[in-house]
Amino acid sequence: MKVKELLEHHGIAENPFGQEDAQSDHVFREHCLNGTHHPAWDKILGTPGQPATSVVFGEKGSGKTALRLQIVDQIRQFNEKSPKSKVFVIQYDDFNPFLDNFRERLRGRRRKPERALTYWRLYDHMDAILSLGVKRLVRTVLEAEKKGVHPDAELTVEDVEQLSPSQRRDLLLLAAFYNNTYDQAPDRRWNELRHKLDYQSWLSTHTWTSKWDLWLGWFVTLLTMIIVTVNWDFLSIFSIWSLLVIFLGWLPFLRRQFFMMKAAWQASRQIRVFDHQPNTLRRILSKFDFRDIEGQRMPTKDRSDDRYELLSKFRSILDTLGYGGVMVLVDRVDEPHLINGAPERMRDLIWPMFDNKFLRHANIGFKLLLPAEVVHYLGREEAGFYEKSRLDKLNLIQSLEWTGESLYDVATDRIRACAAPNATKQPTVGDFFDDTITREELIGIFARFRVPRHLFKFLYRLMVDHCNRYTSENPVWTIDRDTLHSSLSIFMRDLNTFDKGLGVG
Repeated sequence: MKVKELLEHHGIAENPFGQEDAQSDHVFREHCLNGTHHPAWDKILGTPGQPATSVVFGEKGSGKTALRLQIVDQIRQFNEKSPKSKVFVIQYDDFNPFLDNFRERLRGRRRKPERALTYWRLYDHMDAILSLGVKRLVRTVLEAEKKGVHPDAELTVEDVEQLSPSQRRDLLLLAAFYNNTYDQAPDRRWNELRHKLDYQSWLSTHTWTSKWDLWLGWFVTLLTMIIVTVNWDFLSIFSIWSLLVIFLGWLPFLRRQFFMMKAAWQASRQIRVFDHQPNTLRRILSKFDFRDIEGQRMPTKDRSDDRYELLSKFRSILDTLGYGGVMVLVDRVDEPHLINGAPERMRDLIWPMFDNKFLRHANIGFKLLLPAEVVHYLGREEAGFYEKSRLDKLNLIQSLEWTGESLYDVATDRIRACAAPNATKQPTVGDFFDDTITREELIGIFARFRVPRHLFKFLYRLMVDHCNRYTSENPVWTIDRDTLHSSLSIFMRDLNTFDKGLGVG
């Protein structure tokens, strides 16, 4: 007997339990994003228009990635209804590129996996988040079209034109440091953005006056050469006085280039989560009017203060473009190969984020979807950690638990999502079991799995075990008690063995 035959008998078009990861689960993406939620969903999401921070700890398979996908979908729906007060989403869930670059900057014993993350700081998180946010914002601005040309465009040219000159400068400054994309050369991408923002075009008077030191250097050089030529004393161009005059003429330009090179070199050292080429960054910074960026905060020191200022500039730009808030979604902390599932390394990576000033930044909400393996470290922290993090204000959920009733509902929702279009009734998970097995008994069994992933694995295996007991010529369409309990016993034994191998429990 085939599983497909069992499903078709109950009016199911495809196996609802064939996928285990929400990231690749098309049944969840297409049918369960809006209808299936954890009981604590309202507390985790909050109000989309007023982003707030939530900290959620959950074991593997409890639905953290599903929560992230649901939050993204809810914000998308909110943005469609509120185009003037949208929420800008930053998904901070792929740590490998940042951690790889960070580890490359370390030397000696610091590069060992068990020690590397102890040198990770809050400003590294801020650099990574700004990188993701600025890269997405630059792409959105470059794709902006006139109103009505592309109805699906996130921004229009009219929105971009609302930016003030100082905000255009700030966006270009952020792009210079954080738009790390490999699609194009950095300076070419930056020039596209400058033209899109109409900042210092080549025909503008401001551009010519901003490069006065360059024109001064050429003017002094040419004037010196003309004087030498008129006097027919060509060798005097190499005299100490002629060279000194030329040097003094180029001194303002050299001073500006030295400042730009110093800033570029320092930024390339202090931004540790991706690579910067100092000379490329210097060329980009040189295209600014020196008076525009002199005194501006740049990520050139190993401290968070500069990043807070840049984060505020980022928020100001978004506000003008119609984004009333920012949502940062932190997920898949246990997956990077540098962490390799080690709870201590997860703690070293995430703990710097527990800073009240950072997590409660104006109009920025953080959704920290963290592994349950690190929650016990909270109880080991000293009073100073709690004073700095203020966990009492962060909508803390220490365990993303699922009851038997909620798991029963989740399984039923998935079955109905996979129901055939011509199904005569709404199927439930209870329809697959013998009449002697009550709904309450199933709920009690489901409660033992704790998380949806374990339940889905069990139901998939249970259907296979049931079908292996019968032939297609003599099918049995419901699962009996013996099959249920024998499959349950084997599955729980395997699950406990797997948990011990991971060091869980």
